[in-house]
Amino acid sequence: MVRSTRVSDYMLTKPVLVTPETELFKAIHEILVNRISGVTVVDDAGRPIGMLSELDCLNGILTGTYHQSVGGKVKDYMTTGPLECVGPNDDILLVAKSMIERKRRRLPVLNGEGVLIGQVTCRALLKALKDFDAPEDPAERL
Repeated sequence: MVRSTRVSDYMLTKPVLVTPETELFKAIHEILVNRISGVTVVDDAGRPIGMLSELDCLNGILTGTYHQSVGGKVKDYMTTGPLECVGPNDDILLVAKSMIERKRRRLPVLNGEGVLIGQVTCRALLKALKDFDAPEDPAERL
């Protein structure tokens, strides 16, 4: 049996999302309670416009502490610029290689119309690649 290498088979279909106007500490709360390393930042139409990582949050807190104004909005600390996205039919091996080369821990997944349909993470790819090594016959897994 051939195992799938398509992003759509391993992506998170309901990623945690925030907007640029989300309070930084609310975003930090979402990262902590969902045990994730970051969130996708979306505009009012739900299109991805940036990412907010744990490191971005730490930077926000440390910068705020230094300036005695901890907090603020996600837009003040999120990573922007050309946002890297992948498609649902992209090969996870190529996506994993790109994530390693570009030091990305998560990427938004967009359909052909550019609509956000999920997120692929290092953790999801690790699980998928680990499963490739598992025996295909359930009886062999014992």
